[in-house]
Amino acid sequence: MRDTDLYARILNVQAPWSVEDVELDQPGGEVRVHVAHDGGVPLVCPECQQAVPGYDTRQRQWRHLDTCQLRTLLVADVPRVNCPEHGVRQIDVPWAEEGSRFTALFEALVIDWLQEASIQAVAKRLGLSWSAVDGILQRAVNRGLARREPIATGALAVDEKAYKKRHNYLTVVSDGTHVLHVAEGRREDSLGSFLQSLTPAQKHRIQWVSMDMWNPFIQATIKHLPHGTRKIAFDRFHVAKQFNEAVDRVRRTEHKALAKTGDERLKGTKYHWLRGGGPRKEADQEQFDQLRRQELRTARAWAIKETAANLWVYRNRDSARNGWNRLLAWMARSRLQPMVKLGQTVRNHLSGILNAVMAETSNSLAENLNNRIQKIKVRANGFRNLNRMINAIYFHLGGLSLYPAKAGHGA
Repeated sequence: MRDTDLYARILNVQAPWSVEDVELDQPGGEVRVHVAHDGGVPLVCPECQQAVPGYDTRQRQWRHLDTCQLRTLLVADVPRVNCPEHGVRQIDVPWAEEGSRFTALFEALVIDWLQEASIQAVAKRLGLSWSAVDGILQRAVNRGLARREPIATGALAVDEKAYKKRHNYLTVVSDGTHVLHVAEGRREDSLGSFLQSLTPAQKHRIQWVSMDMWNPFIQATIKHLPHGTRKIAFDRFHVAKQFNEAVDRVRRTEHKALAKTGDERLKGTKYHWLRGGGPRKEADQEQFDQLRRQELRTARAWAIKETAANLWVYRNRDSARNGWNRLLAWMARSRLQPMVKLGQTVRNHLSGILNAVMAETSNSLAENLNNRIQKIKVRANGFRNLNRMINAIYFHLGGLSLYPAKAGHGA
């Protein structure tokens, strides 16, 4: 088989294109495959697909998959056409996406590598510039977002992710499995812009929006979803975190007061009180049992926290409301200021907590996505450019169809 025929098959080059020559530069470690267009075939505009007159030709080249460790380039004089409607345009080539300097198969290889390593590492391994690899990633995300099917989930999880110091946040919306939307900040419009983009049918399909007690997210949901108040479900783990923080504030205050009298009972006991009521090591359990049975303010705060943790098992809304109201009454008369203050917060948000209890929802899957976002950030050694971080999140966690259609991976 001639080398031109071999490359024509490898590249799937078909009429009106043909491989005319294969040039080997062994000292330079390079193979150049020259491809030509049949001048007798009518030209069409890549936009409207109408037959139009030719304008000129421009020589272009594309990086392709290596041949036996030799860098391989496709070289072609590509015709340009003069379309009355769209102006001067380069015709479409079957081996590469418009505007790319790489064949679709090479871009697919880079996408595979990017799923395993950072842009910098992929660029080094493939002998490319950082910006070239980044360009492939950006194009992959753009095509993936353009192809994405309409959102059909019945439950959303809203979380926030710090991407820089000094309270710089991203709002991340997911269906628990894939990231659906990423926006700068944690303002009302950070979530509202996504909810507003949904169709009326999509909005009605959403039954629950799991979130923390952040008022801008609450207001965005109420504003943009029908019966939004009924759909807000406050994340169980965020509520539990607030109870833990209240217990720890009680512990710190009490430890400070006891230490002044030489009483060090609470020294080094922070995590005894913050962990759940499940099994512990025997020695730890014995020490903790002795502490929680003493007349300590921290022990009372811990008992409140554990009671709250047990209120998520109800399956009847009225029973759940009664249970939470009993807890709130206890918190109000506890004389533990952090618990009194938290009780007021819980009372103001009780409807959303009861929604979460009934829906059995939580942001646990969203928290897993949050952890994976942190790994992406660490792998990249941080992101100076916000848009690049957002696209990296979509690339790795968006569940998108990333590959060029011409690579044969399907759209």
